[in-house]
Amino acid sequence: MDAAAGVRNRKNKVASQKTDKKQHGEKETEEHSDTLIKKSIEQLKHLDEKINRDSGDGESAPDTPPPETAPDDASTASTDSSTPKKDTSSPKPQKKSKMGASTAMAKAPPPPLELSLRLDGMSITLFLLSFVTRVWKLDNPKGIVFDELHYGKYAGLYMQNTFFFDSQPPLGKQLIALAAYLAGFDGSFKFDRIGTPYDPLVPVSAMRVVPAFFGSLLMPTIYNIMVELGLSHYAGALAAFLAIFDNAMLAQSRYILMEGILMFFGLFGLLCILKLRRFYHQPYSLPWFCCLIVGAISLGACVCVRYFGIFTLLLGVGIMARDFWEMVGDRKVTERQLFGHFLTRAAIFTIIPITIYISTFYVHLSLLYKAGPNDNIMTSAFQASLEGGLASIISNQPVTVVHGSQVTLRHTHGRTCWLHSHDALYPVKYQDGRGSSHQQQVTCYSYKDVNNWWIVKKPDIEELVVTEPQEPIKNGDIIQLVHGLTSRALNAHDVAAAVSPHNQEVAAYIDYNVSMPAQSDWRVELLNPEHTDGYWHAVESQVRLIHLNSSQALKFSGRQLPDWGFRQHEIVTDKIIDQEDTIWNVEEHRYTRSDDKKEREKEILRSEMIPMERKNLTFWSKLYELQYKMLFNNQENVAGHMYASEPLDWLTLKRGVAYWISANSNAQVHFIGNIVIWLSGTLALVSYAGLFIVYLLRRQRACYDLSEGAWNKFCTIGEVFGIGFAVHYFPYFLVDRTLFLHHYMPAYLFKLCLLAAMVEHGHDLLAGYLKAPRLAKIYLGGVGVWLASILSKTKTLEQVRCWVLGPQPSQVIEQEAVLRHETRLISHHLLV
Repeated sequence: MDAAAGVRNRKNKVASQKTDKKQHGEKETEEHSDTLIKKSIEQLKHLDEKINRDSGDGESAPDTPPPETAPDDASTASTDSSTPKKDTSSPKPQKKSKMGASTAMAKAPPPPLELSLRLDGMSITLFLLSFVTRVWKLDNPKGIVFDELHYGKYAGLYMQNTFFFDSQPPLGKQLIALAAYLAGFDGSFKFDRIGTPYDPLVPVSAMRVVPAFFGSLLMPTIYNIMVELGLSHYAGALAAFLAIFDNAMLAQSRYILMEGILMFFGLFGLLCILKLRRFYHQPYSLPWFCCLIVGAISLGACVCVRYFGIFTLLLGVGIMARDFWEMVGDRKVTERQLFGHFLTRAAIFTIIPITIYISTFYVHLSLLYKAGPNDNIMTSAFQASLEGGLASIISNQPVTVVHGSQVTLRHTHGRTCWLHSHDALYPVKYQDGRGSSHQQQVTCYSYKDVNNWWIVKKPDIEELVVTEPQEPIKNGDIIQLVHGLTSRALNAHDVAAAVSPHNQEVAAYIDYNVSMPAQSDWRVELLNPEHTDGYWHAVESQVRLIHLNSSQALKFSGRQLPDWGFRQHEIVTDKIIDQEDTIWNVEEHRYTRSDDKKEREKEILRSEMIPMERKNLTFWSKLYELQYKMLFNNQENVAGHMYASEPLDWLTLKRGVAYWISANSNAQVHFIGNIVIWLSGTLALVSYAGLFIVYLLRRQRACYDLSEGAWNKFCTIGEVFGIGFAVHYFPYFLVDRTLFLHHYMPAYLFKLCLLAAMVEHGHDLLAGYLKAPRLAKIYLGGVGVWLASILSKTKTLEQVRCWVLGPQPSQVIEQEAVLRHETRLISHHLLV
């Protein structure tokens, strides 16, 4: 019992001690918690004081210094929990608070205006390297090189304010002309043929430096696009390296040509669109707007250099549409925000390019206000708005066409020619055995001639002079047209035309006293009567002449007559009235004053008008007509050119172009690329397509060879470079015109970028997927050998040397033969 009681007493004592310890521990814990709470309150007070101080002028020290916030102090406060609470008014903490105050004063708020400069050393290096290779000896050769014949001539016409017609937009030509103007060029030099030596007064270097500058900016742009797509800086530098040391890229950006300017604006616009992805979470910020607006400006300028730039613009819009589709799947973006994004991007990429395009043509038409050598492709009204030329002819002529008017009838749209007749007759039988009317020929003649004059008369009036009072011709009136020199009426009858037998023949009627009466009545159908109050006006009115007997319209068929028709163009009537080739307008006009035939002939032969002033035509009217002519009157087609090539030939560099050959030595400039880069790029296209199909099939079977990030990067490369190559290459298969190797250059740039990306992808597969570092090193060694072979085949320095000194005759003769042999040899090894 006693023993049991002792045990119980000991247990109770132990329990009591444990309870006391527990209570003591809880008390310490409570005290520690109080200490932490007080420290937190003190820190909040200091923080509040700091906030109040920062919200002031920042120049006076606070009454209570801020607490120390260094990591060491925080760790000490958390670990030393058993130390007693320290008095915050002790000297040591005050000293530390003064140090904190001095630190806070040192970290003053940033100034309201701050500029920072960040230089990209790689981009600057690439620009300088490419610029040096393009401007060294830039004035050589000192003769017209290939299409400098056209663009140099256009620059000269800008200097003289003389109108010219070109089927491409004028921005690139305006940049060349601006450089020529600043260099003091007066436009007096005539760019007559390729190889003609330049006059010392022509600022050749100043004009060539424009494409050289833009061609140099292209290299850092390529580098930054590669980096922006997630590729390494080495891959970006490799792509720029390939572009710098390709002979074709060098030649195309050393002369007065448009491709260098076109490619820079296009790729820089794409770079801005890709950089827009960086600000996905910062929409409507200043950088976001800058990328969007500058991208729209650059891509709009690309279209204003050449119409082919529309494909680069469409590629940029496609990238934005792809990014917007990804945004649609983001649940954090509301429908209102999506609608705002769509409207903003659509508005910017519609308004800015159109504004740039119209502004470019406004400058173009404002500068070119004088009549030029090829302005006759434009309508009479357009020519009349130019100083000199047609304006000087029609300035004093009467406006309203009346009975007795002498007129020349011009084919309004398409080919420029005038309704014409002469003493020659249609042959009795055509070459196919068909019989003709054997009447006087009526043709469409492409030159001004006295036989283009016709007299308008009403059928019920015999005199050919203007009657008093005058009888103006209205819409719907019936008239006859009498040829001025032969006095025979314009006639049509049921006889098949000479070259277009499905149409009726048109002739000037001769009465042979046979059963073929005259059918010379025509109805006037005005297409714009609201502009002339229903009356037929010279120049302004567009008219169709409907043959009264057959209800067919007078038409320019577009076909050329044989030798018996002096190779002039055929005139017929067509039952399809509503077409552009049935539209005519009166160009020159005067009133017939004498009824005597001989006096009338003398009047026609000596007809001249006194120059007075230009006819006013609004900018929008001139812009509309110029756009129409540019789209449907392509003058660039040069059939049968010896250096023409097909799109399939471009993939293997089958044919180059002789840009310039010296007349005094063996020096020449031959536009041709680096064969190693060219074929490697074509192989990269095939490799990417094959790998993409393999990866896609394996992912469908849940075999993920690439990580999600690597797969997305691989797909993005194809979306930008692969599709970029396709949209710039395959449209040429649909083009009905003569093509040259330089048309391939925009697509070739995308191929170069894809080639550099595939080189990096091969290394990533070996080092990452296969985990074979030795093979990766061997692969890099192979890349080095490949780059060495590129340098061995590049003609960058040798080509410049040839421009200065001239190559050996054997080099000139064997150049293309060696190229063809190397192409066949490399292609054979690739196939094996």
